[in-house]
Amino acid sequence: MKLSFCAIKKTAFAVVLSTASLGSSANSETLDIGVLLPSPIADVGWSHALVEGFNGVKEKYGDDVKLNIVENIQEGPDADRIMNKMVGDGNKFLLLGSFGYMNSGLKLAKRNPDMSFIHASGYKVGDNFSPFTAKYYEGLYLMGMAAADLTKTKKLGVVGAYAIPELISSINGFALGARAVDPEITIDVIWLNSWFDPAKAQASAKALIANGADVLFSNAQDTPSVVAVGEEAGVYVFNLNSSMSEYAPTKYLGVVKTDWGPFFSASVDAHLNGNFEGRNEWLGVDAGVVVTEEWSSDISSEMVERIKTVEAEISSGARHVYDGPIHNQDGEQMVAVGERLDDGGILGINWHVQGVNTPLPK
Repeated sequence: MKLSFCAIKKTAFAVVLSTASLGSSANSETLDIGVLLPSPIADVGWSHALVEGFNGVKEKYGDDVKLNIVENIQEGPDADRIMNKMVGDGNKFLLLGSFGYMNSGLKLAKRNPDMSFIHASGYKVGDNFSPFTAKYYEGLYLMGMAAADLTKTKKLGVVGAYAIPELISSINGFALGARAVDPEITIDVIWLNSWFDPAKAQASAKALIANGADVLFSNAQDTPSVVAVGEEAGVYVFNLNSSMSEYAPTKYLGVVKTDWGPFFSASVDAHLNGNFEGRNEWLGVDAGVVVTEEWSSDISSEMVERIKTVEAEISSGARHVYDGPIHNQDGEQMVAVGERLDDGGILGINWHVQGVNTPLPK
């Protein structure tokens, strides 16, 4: 049964049906995988995409692998307690699905060198602890080009979860792509400080529209609230991670999807083969992890061809979103002509590019 985003009940410990219960114990023939998620799985969004990423693992190993999933757990003491319980229950491979699980997860990994950990959106690495992140900004650059083709007001709006580098770099990519087409375009951002708050997301989307935005970006929201508001108001809208087109049948601009399947499969294989090594996995268009699709038929044919060309250039490495010159929103040059912001600079980015009106939270 499909869950409506309005009907999802938030609880402190929402355990979903999985291929095993949280309390199951690993045996010599079964790899128990603990999966800790910051939001409800439902049928769309970040947590949904993470769970979908294990489909290939389940197909390959069948009953030799069991997923033990706990969803909708905010960062903090509850998350720490659950991940410790997962270790105690015999899980030997853990997916920690939120940036805020990083520090506690790394400590846990150091205490359990026989286990393997993959951690979403972080940057700290351990011998058995691999952070993984998508280069969303590559897909967002393409979406920015499409938004520039369709906007009439030259005002774009973003409803964002948290002001962390991953989401900041995504907004910057969106702005850089849009302003490469039309440098008069500006972007307003509302930060929710939540991965899942349908009511607040709806109110924020309406506020952005009231301020003139006619294209909305739902940035890491695990609810189609923003998408539904866009459809109702008659403004174009798109999102990350998984398709929400059914919530905006006439105004869906597209989706920047993530396909974690190959990375998750390779990580589980490495664990089972005894050669898992912690490293920072940063995956984009060239790896097939960032996939931009379901483009609106309203985008002009000329822009479609231009987007395809740029996408091919990004995939081949001929073009990089963060090639200079790039200025921040205060007009200060951050990347000079002929230079490129390096990976460390993007992974730790704490500034917005020119054209983004909203200052970052202190």
